[in-house]
Amino acid sequence: MSLLPALTPTSLTQTCPLISYQNPKSQPSLSNPNHQISLKSSDPVVSWTSSLSRHCSAGRISEAAEEFTRMKISGVQPNHITFVTIFSGCAAFPSKSRALGALIHGYVCKLGLDRENVMVGTALTEMYAKCGQMEVAKLVFDVMEVKNSRSWNTMIDGYMRNGEYKKAVEMFDEMPQRNVISWTALINGFAKRGFHEEALDWFREMMIFGVKPDYVTIIAVVTACANLGALGVGLWIHRFVMKQSFRDNVRVNNSLIDMYSRCGCIEFAREVFGKMQKRTLVSWNSIIVGFAVNGFADEALKYFDAMQKEGFKPDGVSFTGALTACSHAGLVDEGLHYFDIMKRVYRISPRIEHFGCIVDLYSRAGMLEQALDIVKNMPMKPNEIVLGSLLAACRDHGNVSLAEKIVKDLVALDTVSDSNYVLLSNIYAADGRWEGASKVRRRMKALGIQKKPGFSSIEICGFVHEFVAGDKSHTETECIYEMLELLSFDLMLSGYAPETVVRGLYESD
Repeated sequence: MSLLPALTPTSLTQTCPLISYQNPKSQPSLSNPNHQISLKSSDPVVSWTSSLSRHCSAGRISEAAEEFTRMKISGVQPNHITFVTIFSGCAAFPSKSRALGALIHGYVCKLGLDRENVMVGTALTEMYAKCGQMEVAKLVFDVMEVKNSRSWNTMIDGYMRNGEYKKAVEMFDEMPQRNVISWTALINGFAKRGFHEEALDWFREMMIFGVKPDYVTIIAVVTACANLGALGVGLWIHRFVMKQSFRDNVRVNNSLIDMYSRCGCIEFAREVFGKMQKRTLVSWNSIIVGFAVNGFADEALKYFDAMQKEGFKPDGVSFTGALTACSHAGLVDEGLHYFDIMKRVYRISPRIEHFGCIVDLYSRAGMLEQALDIVKNMPMKPNEIVLGSLLAACRDHGNVSLAEKIVKDLVALDTVSDSNYVLLSNIYAADGRWEGASKVRRRMKALGIQKKPGFSSIEICGFVHEFVAGDKSHTETECIYEMLELLSFDLMLSGYAPETVVRGLYESD
C-alpha cells in the first residue's frame, strides 16, 4: 500500500465538489465523450474528466490520451482536476505513460498550473517520482510557488522508493512541518529495502518527538522487527497497538502473526489469530505458514483444513504452508497429495517455492534421485534455495557423487553461488577428500567468488547487535570477550571438557 494517499480518479469523483451526476443527453454532442456517461453536470469538463478517470484507473493510458485529444478538439478546456486525474493515472502505470506524462506536463507549463496550483504540481511530482525520474521531480517541486505537506511527503517517498536515502533524509530535515506520513515515509522506505535497524531507529526518534504513529507506521515497524528477530520491540509494539483505535485492524494483526511466527513465538501468533474479529486469506496463510516453519506440521495442516471450512479458497501461499509442513514432518505421500490437488483441483500453476518444497520433501526423506528429477523437470530455472536444499541433503546423506553431479549441472545453468560451492567443499571435507575440497576453493578463487560471512544477532534492550566469527569491531568487544573468558572458566570448574572439532575448510574464513 502506498504511504502517500494518491489523488486517484475514484477519490476525485467522490470528493471534488465540481463533479456531480449529469444526463449526457442534456449536453451538446460535441461536448460529450463518444460513449455513455453516468454523471450529471452542467459543466462538460466534468463528463470528459470522468471518462478520463475511468481509462486511467483501468490502466488504459493510450485510450486516455485519445480521449484527451477529443476533449480538446471539441473545444472543452481541461481544468486542474483533469490534469491531476491524468498525472495520477500515469503515476499508477509508469511503464505505459512516460510519453503522455511529458506531453501533458508541457501543456500544464503553458498554463502555469505547475507553479500556481499545488494539486497539479504535487501530482506531477508524484508521477515523475514513480517513473524513477527524481531529478525531474525535484525540478517540478522547486518551481512550485505553493507547497503543502503532501508535496514534501511525495518527494520524501519518491527518494526512498528510488533508493536515494540520503536525499530523502535531507528533504525530511528541510521540511517546514512534518506529520505522521513524513515519518512513515522514511520508516516504511527503510524497512521495505532491508534497512530494518534504520527503520527502528527512525521509529524511536518519531516516538521521542511525540508523533503518534498510524497503522501504516506500525505495520512497517512490525515488519522490521520480524526481519531482525527483535521480539522485545515487537512485544512493546503489540502492547502499544492494544491501546489504539486500530487494534482490530486486520493488516496490523496479520503483521503481528507474521512477526511472532518468525521470532519463534508461535503461541503468541495463535493468540493474535484467535482474537481477530475479522480474518482474511492473508490471516489464515500467515498462521499456517507460521506453524509450518516452526515445525508444527499437524497444526499447520489442521488450520489449512479449517480455512477451507470457513469458506476461504487456498491460494499459492496456502499450499506453500501445507507443503512446508509436510516437508518438515517427513510426510512424503501427504505432500505429494497436496501438490497434486493444488494443480488438478485448484488449477494453481506451481511456482519456484512449490517445487522447492517438493525438492526439500524428497531430500529430507533421503530420496535424492527423485529430488534431482524434480529439479531437472522444473519449468523454470532452479534458484539457489532449491539447489542448496538438495546439496545439503547430499551432505547429510554422504552422497558425494550426486553432489558433484548437481554442481556440474549448476555450472551449466549458471546458478552456482558461494553457498553452493561451500556446501560442496564441506561435503568433500566430511568425506576426507581434502584434494577435492581444495580444488573447489581454487575454482572459487579463479572465478572471483568469495564466501559471504555468516552472522548472528541478538536483541538487548530493544537494540539489535550483529556479530561475525572472530568479530572484534563491536564497541563493547573488550567486555564481551572478558565475559566469554569468565563463562569458559566457570564451565571448566564445573567439569566441562570442550570437544576438539575439525572445522570445515571455510568455517573460519
